[in-house]
Amino acid sequence: MPDAQPDLPWLGHPRTVSAPKRRSPAAMLGVCLGAVAVLVLGLVAIVALNRTEAPLTNANYRDAPTSQDVPSQLPPGGAGAPASASNPLPEPSTPSATGPQKVLKLADHPILQDPNAGLQNRVCTLPTWQSTQAGAEAFFTAASKCLDAAWGPFLLAYRLPFTPPALHFPTGASFETECGTIQVGIATAAYYCENNLYVPFRGLQTDQYGNNPGVYLALFAHEYGHHVQEVAGLMDAAWQKIYEAGQNSPAGLEMSRRKELQAQCFSGMFLGAHVDQGGTIGRDMYNKAWNDQETRGDNTSRSHDHGTNAHYASWWRAGATSNRIADCNTFAAPSSEVS
Repeated sequence: MPDAQPDLPWLGHPRTVSAPKRRSPAAMLGVCLGAVAVLVLGLVAIVALNRTEAPLTNANYRDAPTSQDVPSQLPPGGAGAPASASNPLPEPSTPSATGPQKVLKLADHPILQDPNAGLQNRVCTLPTWQSTQAGAEAFFTAASKCLDAAWGPFLLAYRLPFTPPALHFPTGASFETECGTIQVGIATAAYYCENNLYVPFRGLQTDQYGNNPGVYLALFAHEYGHHVQEVAGLMDAAWQKIYEAGQNSPAGLEMSRRKELQAQCFSGMFLGAHVDQGGTIGRDMYNKAWNDQETRGDNTSRSHDHGTNAHYASWWRAGATSNRIADCNTFAAPSSEVS
């Protein structure tokens, strides 16, 4: 990566560049000794000024991957894009022999290595929650845009082939996916399969949760977390291990729990990065999501593939409080933390 590589602002707080220093008349007279000298000194001054940076004012996320983190060629449109929530994402990348591709790794995956990498704090504006089919569709459609804006640039910075997931809002008692026929029930408030995110309104249990958008947002962000895993290559790598071990074997179930608990942590990261930023994700919404995590998990569902309720809550809260993706490395955690 060239020494003058500009920052990737989506991974950190925007930096400020100090104003150019004024040159004295004597210095300018010296520069005028020759056209060649003017050109050389001018180039040196420009480079020096562009490399002068103020310290970060917020350490909740890193400023940019280093040359060891990403290949020398960055995603199209990335390096000079302003860190503004109003800016569109770079054009979706398409996998190719030389372009962005998935990385089929788990604990040693590139996005999990930097202890300072996280999501940029951003404003997310969502419509008021309404417990109707149309209201839920509007809410989750807006939420998906915020999730795209949070995760898309982050993944593109690591040259991963990001495209937003397709949203579906099934209305029947079941719906068809590439993963098979899914029955709508308490276990299918939202469902992810092969770049498609399904949100059946009948599975949200609005009669129980009522006007609690934080609960619904955390559920949705969990399923979107699976899309992050899919794009990164974590999902494929995890399923390879599950198939090798046997889906219902102890090792296969543990790998499933690691996958699910990481999606929990990604969900927490998203809400933690967006709470109290001036949008509609306020402290009450965040607190409701925080408390709800203890009600979900294998103790409630009586299964063994998602993690205990305590672990379901602890991994979500780890992501929410630290906003460090390295803290979501469930694949490196001891078995006792993913039981």
